[in-house]
Amino acid sequence: MRFEDLREELVDQLQKDGITDAVVLSAFRKITREDFVLPHLREFAYRNQALPINAKQTISQPFIIALMMQSMELKPTDVVLEVGTGSGYQTALIAEIADKVCTVERHKELTEEAKKKLTKKGYKNIFYKVGDGTTGWYGMYPPIKLFDKIVVCAAAPSIVQPLIDQLAVGGKLVIPVGSLESQKLNIITKNEDGIDNKIDIGCSFVPLIGEEGWD
Repeated sequence: MRFEDLREELVDQLQKDGITDAVVLSAFRKITREDFVLPHLREFAYRNQALPINAKQTISQPFIIALMMQSMELKPTDVVLEVGTGSGYQTALIAEIADKVCTVERHKELTEEAKKKLTKKGYKNIFYKVGDGTTGWYGMYPPIKLFDKIVVCAAAPSIVQPLIDQLAVGGKLVIPVGSLESQKLNIITKNEDGIDNKIDIGCSFVPLIGEEGWD
């Protein structure tokens, strides 16, 4: 079966699993996941499962990515901070919808691989940082102080305060929080008085390493 057909089958499955956001589904129809997995795993690219990538990291399960994106309620005007570039697959999906994506990755080799692929695909609205994603985007170019949406692609032991500080009022932060073994997806909305936190489904991510994460 062709990758195009497998991609459409994946989108159909996402819809059956409760993904209803049309712009998210449209992005999944367009982005070629086979270009973001390891060469020997290309045949498994459209299985709804996480797959290993370089640096002992993973490319997340498509359903979890779609759920996180849907939970952010992405808009074309949004400036988004992504913590954990990884393969660059989710970065591309978000860049299809949002105005700008600032993405942080602690593994230089993953940043370089993702940047090469995404630049080749023509994206000009993605900005990259190698470093500690738990501290956000302070001191980087472009000099963005507040983000409309923030998504964290690794498991935190608790809600990361520097990311709350860099979230605009009315913005959303989606982050897995829990133990090293299992987490719950937290969907946080910032308001004038603080934050509202909706606890969603269970999940399992690689640990968020950094000053405000795991050691």
